[in-house]
Amino acid sequence: MATKKRIAVLDFDKCQPDECGDFLCIRVCPVNRNSKGCIIKNKELFRPEISEDLCIGCQICSVKCPFNAISIINLPSELDKPIHQFGKNSFRLYNLPFPKNSTVVGLIGKNGIGKSTVLNILSNKLLPNLGNFKEKGSIEKLVEKFKGKQLMNFFVKVKENPKLSLKPQRIELLPKNAKGKVKGLLKKIDDRKKLDELTEMLDLSPLLEKELKTLSGGELQRIAIAATSLKKADYYFFDEPSSFLDIKQRLKMAKAINSLAGEAKSVMLIEHDLAVLDYLSEYIHIFYGSPGVFGVVSSVKSSRNGINEFLNGYLKDENIKFRSKELSFEVKPPTKSVKTNVLFEYPLIEKKFPDFEMKVDSGSLRQGEVVGIVGANALGKTTFVKILSGEIKADNTELNSNLTVSFKPQQLKAKKITVRELFSLSEINKEIFNSEFKKKLSLEPLMDSSLDKLSGGELQKIAVAFCLSKEADIYLLDEPSAFVDVEDRLKIAEAIRNVIEKKGKTALIVDHDVLFIDYISNRLIVFEGIPSVSGKANSPAEMHSGMNQFLKGLEISFRRDPETGRPRANKLNSIKDKEQKEKGEYYYSV
Repeated sequence: MATKKRIAVLDFDKCQPDECGDFLCIRVCPVNRNSKGCIIKNKELFRPEISEDLCIGCQICSVKCPFNAISIINLPSELDKPIHQFGKNSFRLYNLPFPKNSTVVGLIGKNGIGKSTVLNILSNKLLPNLGNFKEKGSIEKLVEKFKGKQLMNFFVKVKENPKLSLKPQRIELLPKNAKGKVKGLLKKIDDRKKLDELTEMLDLSPLLEKELKTLSGGELQRIAIAATSLKKADYYFFDEPSSFLDIKQRLKMAKAINSLAGEAKSVMLIEHDLAVLDYLSEYIHIFYGSPGVFGVVSSVKSSRNGINEFLNGYLKDENIKFRSKELSFEVKPPTKSVKTNVLFEYPLIEKKFPDFEMKVDSGSLRQGEVVGIVGANALGKTTFVKILSGEIKADNTELNSNLTVSFKPQQLKAKKITVRELFSLSEINKEIFNSEFKKKLSLEPLMDSSLDKLSGGELQKIAVAFCLSKEADIYLLDEPSAFVDVEDRLKIAEAIRNVIEKKGKTALIVDHDVLFIDYISNRLIVFEGIPSVSGKANSPAEMHSGMNQFLKGLEISFRRDPETGRPRANKLNSIKDKEQKEKGEYYYSV
């Protein structure tokens, strides 16, 4: 049997020695009691320091730590030295994916597991130290490390003549690093002379004369994708390019990125939208491990097999099971939803602004159902749920109802209080919170963290749990999958369905992830129209007809994967795409 090697990781953000009784971990360590310094006090950092050589893996320090700041993990000996370790008792990364010429390679895995670190390494933003965090890394050491392997040629090219272009994840920081009008900024970096082509492909014309600082998240994302693509490079890297984009924009983004591979360039990207990842990528690398502790990169797999293995939680080539439960979809097309009692009927709703008007046909909401809301950005989806929540008023009617509403907005505001304080200061259903969210979404380690210190994905999970743990008749959630990784998206979807079915209430969900909407919804409200000009929505429709209406407008069709049941986007003008469109079946064949 393979021997184990042990790693000890300390989360510096969570560690609070003053609050735990002056280094509780040092006092409870049994090795320390035998006069050996397994856990000592780092006087410079005022933090504990754990010796991985002396640690016996008893887990007492990990269990006793009131802030969940310590992780002790046993690793299989088959894992070589890490590619990079950030410091003593810090996160480490094992293995690297490799870019392929004329190909899009996708990276998939949970948040906090090393995907962005990999892109920073391959784009020459971070020199890996090969596990020796006391010394600075070098390209020469990397070339020697990967001698005789495909990655050696990559690092040789990086050393000799680096032609790399990276779109970062944090696009909201772009206005701080560049100022001026969009057109002027893009012209300066247009090495490939493709500005006109990308302007048309990504619908950038309305943005060119705007100041960068005035752009919304979706607009900044499209500008960042264009800027990355305009640079003359051999290797292109995109970190979460679909964030903030609606489904139509995601497909246009996919076309733009695919055009790079079509010009014999190597493209690698991180993406949490499985439909987009599948549509874009030819190959996949799966990341597994423990978020914030360590991450391992799998061998390369075909797109279909890679995504299916990720959903199954089992890597066939490596013979590794990294998740106890597989993530699956309904294999059969949805039948007509069961007609339960009507909970709420809303009238025709109209709302006009100086430059935009919205109209939503009357409809009814039933007990125990989840209604998905889909459509392009700027068609009125958020306005509609805000009217239902009572945050704004319709022009033509009053929504008279004694029903209570719980609303999770699109834009989240993080207060300077801990997660535990947020839930303790509010009236929530503790049974629902504990059974559906606390453990399933891994919220326990976050309970003593300040809301303003959480990542986007962590804050989103807290906001969803908070919304659904309240007692209400109608739950409104605007983009609950934003910033959340694939695995947690499906867990959130499952939790929402469980809560609504248990309580016999209703939820309306606005989201741009087709798989998420497919997984969660009983019926669908489809918004159509001209973005930023006018939006129109029909009454809630059955899933089959609603998705057909929605996807027909996008001119894209989906089929079911026979192994996992997940919807897969057909390649445009493929045999399957043409066959389904001729039948009028854009969703999937029935």
